[in-house]
Amino acid sequence: MNSTYILGIESSCDDTSAAVLKDRTLLSNVIASQKIHEAYGGVVPELASRAHEQNIVPVVDQALKQAGINKKDLSAIAFTLGPGLMGSLLVGTSFAKGLALSLRLPLIQVNHLHGHILAHFIRVEGKEKTEPRFPFICLLVSGGNSQLVLVHSVKEMEIIGQTIDDAAGEAFDKCGKMLGLDYPAGPQIDRLAAIGDPVSFRFSKPQIPGFDYSFSGLKTSFLYRLRDEMATNGDFIRERKADLSASLQATIVDILMDKLIKASKEYKIKEIALSGGVSANSGLRKAVEETALKKGWTIHLPALSFTTDNAAMIAVAGYYKYLEQDFCGLDAAPYSRVSI
Repeated sequence: MNSTYILGIESSCDDTSAAVLKDRTLLSNVIASQKIHEAYGGVVPELASRAHEQNIVPVVDQALKQAGINKKDLSAIAFTLGPGLMGSLLVGTSFAKGLALSLRLPLIQVNHLHGHILAHFIRVEGKEKTEPRFPFICLLVSGGNSQLVLVHSVKEMEIIGQTIDDAAGEAFDKCGKMLGLDYPAGPQIDRLAAIGDPVSFRFSKPQIPGFDYSFSGLKTSFLYRLRDEMATNGDFIRERKADLSASLQATIVDILMDKLIKASKEYKIKEIALSGGVSANSGLRKAVEETALKKGWTIHLPALSFTTDNAAMIAVAGYYKYLEQDFCGLDAAPYSRVSI
C-alpha cells in the first residue's frame, strides 16, 4: 500500500502553520507566530490576516523542504475551515484551494477543534506514545474554547459541557492584563504561580449546573479584589503578583477539574485526555496527574508542541478524512463560530 502524504494548513488565529504527515507520522510542523499583537494586549484581526498573507507561502515551502518531499508527492491538502477569525481563515482557505486546484489534489476541510482533539493520534518517529482508546473524555481548553467532549471515534464527538461566557485561556489573559502582564499572559502566570502561594487569595467559583463552565464571575471577582486592595496600597499588585497568579491559576484549575471529575463519574469513563493551549499549563497537568492516581484514570497529555495552534493536528484530522474519501469542494466557506 502506498503511503499517504497530507499537507496541513492552519490559520485560524494569529499563527500561520503548515505541516506534512506521512500517513500519521510527522515529517514537519512549521509555525510562524505573530509578535505584533503583544503591543495591543490581544489579537487584532486585521493585522493577523495581513501577517498570514506574508507568512503562508514561506511557511508551506519550509514545511515541504523539512519533510523532504516535493509538492507533487502530496496526496491531499487539509486546511482549517473554522472556527476562528474570519480574515485569518480566508487566507488559509484561499491558499489551500489555489494549491489544490493547481496540483489537482483533493481538498479536505477540518474543524479546528477536531484537530486539537485528534492531535493525540499524531505519531512522532522515535517517540513511543500510548493513544487514547475510544470512548474517552477530552477537556479542550484554549483562549477561545473550554469544552468537555465525549469522543466516541475520530468522526463522532459530542460536547457534554462548555463555557457559557469566557474561555479559561481568555480568563488567564484578561486577568493577566489586570496584573500588567504582556499578552499572552497565560504562560507568564504559570511561571509566576510556581513561586507564589495558591491559597493566598480566594476568588469566585461560579456554580453552573451540569458540565458547563463560566469564568466571567471569576474575572469580576479578581478585578474587584485588585481594586479594593489597590485603594489602600498602591504597590499591592507589584508586591503580591506571584501570589495573585498562583491563586488565580489554582481557582481556574479547580473549576476545570471539578466538571472533568463529575463527567468521568457520570459517564463511567476513565480514559481522559487534555487538548488546547491551556493544556500546557503546569498546574492543570499536575492536577490531572494527581487525580488520575486517585481515580484510576488513564490520562493522555499532549506534547507541548501540539498544545498551541499547529498544522500537524489539522493534517492528522485530514488523514482520517482522506481514508474515508471525505473531500470538500472549492465552494467550502470558512466559518467563525461552530460547535463540534
